Amino acid sequence: MSKIKVGIVGYGNLGKGVQKAIDQNDDIELVAIFTRRSPESMVSEGGEVRFETIANAEQYKGKIDVMILCGGSATDLPEQTPAITALFNTVDSFDTHAKIPEFFDEVNAVAKKAGTLSVISTGWDPGLFSLNRLLSEAILPQGKDYTFWGTGISQGHSDAIRRVPGVKAGVQYTVPVQEVIDRIRSGETPELTTREKHLRNCFVVAEEGANEEEIRSTIVNMPNYFSDYDTTVTFITEEQLKAEHGTMPHGGFVIRSGVTGAGTKQIIEFGLKLESNPEFTASVLVAYARAVFKLSNEGQTGAKTVFDVPFGYLSPKSPEELRRELL
Repeated sequence: MSKIKVGIVGYGNLGKGVQKAIDQNDDIELVAIFTRRSPESMVSEGGEVRFETIANAEQYKGKIDVMILCGGSATDLPEQTPAITALFNTVDSFDTHAKIPEFFDEVNAVAKKAGTLSVISTGWDPGLFSLNRLLSEAILPQGKDYTFWGTGISQGHSDAIRRVPGVKAGVQYTVPVQEVIDRIRSGETPELTTREKHLRNCFVVAEEGANEEEIRSTIVNMPNYFSDYDTTVTFITEEQLKAEHGTMPHGGFVIRSGVTGAGTKQIIEFGLKLESNPEFTASVLVAYARAVFKLSNEGQTGAKTVFDVPFGYLSPKSPEELRRELL
């Protein structure tokens, strides 16, 4: 049986994680990694692989079944997903929640015209957490759900920090407020603002001569990322960043507190504890790349989200195997 042929666009932390994830899936093979950098300067972290410039991607039309897009949501994916979807089936991890509806509409129009299929906004939030919010709400309609992220480094928010003029490097930690989590687990259903549920702690390396107060103001007032949270910005050295913030942990919870019958309390909780945010997100992307391949072979086109993909399509196992082994 022939393998699913995949390409990676972007070779940062997420792209490297996708390469590792592909190595763990026997039904998928990596054809090439596409980069904006010089291919000759690239070094693979997972064995021999072909590097190509993104400009050469069109030459692989018909040779790649699914492109996995590993750029950032702030500036990369809004341009790359429509452009690459015009040529290939794609999957991405666009995670700017407020902009997903308009992003979906744009990608859907491109994919319908090109006859391709694109699953957008995969990963764990949006992605797995989205599915658990849907499932919990459907099962407990009389209730309230809460999503908590962290403690951990957010790739999207860290990428947004690094785009700020004057910032040389930086990371952002999302920190849930434990007291609030404990209240919800006890069965309370409080009304909470975004600011009351999480803190955002930013650690920034400024470029030499940069105005730190301007950087701080730009970050804490950034819409969709930091303006709705209590955000701290701490300036550190490159040495501190490497020594103290070199790993990328993350995780979080989706909790729904509801009632059934005569007010009987019921709680549904889904949680993740991750040592590597990008490697886990990459593993989700690879599973959805498999689903994209299956759906495309059925003749489906356009944009889709995790809500539109049956769970069975994520697995390399046949429906018969899934019923026998997992049901």
